Amino acid sequence: MILIKPWNEAKNIAYPIRHAVFVIEQGVPKEIEIDEHDPHASHALACFNTEYVGTARLIKLSRSCGQIGRMAVLAHSRNRGVGGRLLVALIEYGKTEGMVEYLLHAQLGAIPFYEKLGFIPYGKIYDEAGISHRNMILLI
Repeated sequence: MILIKPWNEAKNIAYPIRHAVFVIEQGVPKEIEIDEHDPHASHALACFNTEYVGTARLIKLSRSCGQIGRMAVLAHSRNRGVGGRLLVALIEYGKTEGMVEYLLHAQLGAIPFYEKLGFIPYGKIYDEAGISHRNMILLI
């Protein structure tokens, strides 16, 4: 089950997942994990077998454009379709808000995952929080 919630309802579920994945596993500095966009974003939460195992967020950049980010799935639940369900849920939610363009900053290893869902890489590779990324876009 995927739920879409505002930050004030999602933070106690989303933050521990993001902390486990980004801070503990990937070494992202704790101080930058929560940012100024969280309070204004819509947060997807993946719950399976009564356990929350994944999260992602959608920031509305304009009337027709959103940015997906902070996609995190706990290690024991990866490769089970959780990430794809989170992404599809945020895109479907974005459509109800009038969004037809979706941007994201993909870690290089995740590019094939996003490509399977229709995202196209563009621009140069860059460093974000010590991890190589590339921008991707999906036009609906």
